[in-house]
Amino acid sequence: MPDIPFVPPTFEPPMALVHEAFVLEPLDPRHNDRDYAAWTNSLDHIRSTPGFPDGGWPREMTPDENRDDLKRHARDFASRKGFTYTVLGADDGDVIGCVYIYPLTGESGAQVQSWVRADRAALDVPLAEAVAAWLEDAWPFERIEYSGRPTLSR
Repeated sequence: MPDIPFVPPTFEPPMALVHEAFVLEPLDPRHNDRDYAAWTNSLDHIRSTPGFPDGGWPREMTPDENRDDLKRHARDFASRKGFTYTVLGADDGDVIGCVYIYPLTGESGAQVQSWVRADRAALDVPLAEAVAAWLEDAWPFERIEYSGRPTLSR
């Protein structure tokens, strides 16, 4: 069975999602310092967020290990194997969270996870709602499993 691409070759992944409270843009190493500060100061909150209860992440990392992780996410984005977006506050441009869009294991579709910093916890549901609508409107997936949220199928 030939490999089926995660997204069609002609699909151009969106480079942003703009919301009144936040903006999503592709995550890359230039976000390292702010990304590292965002998640390391919110470990318990992130672990209580739908999609992160297994304890596999977040885990302790150095800033250099985090930068390597951001490089991996940027490579995945460039190679269209997965799409990770940083969530920036619309008011200050600071990193307040992250959205991960990766292939479902063993089937066609996307597995999605998101988190926000503890001090921006009120944005968890608005972020999830905006991302779910964006995935339905702008992405080519037939099935979307958004961890801890309703599954979307077309």
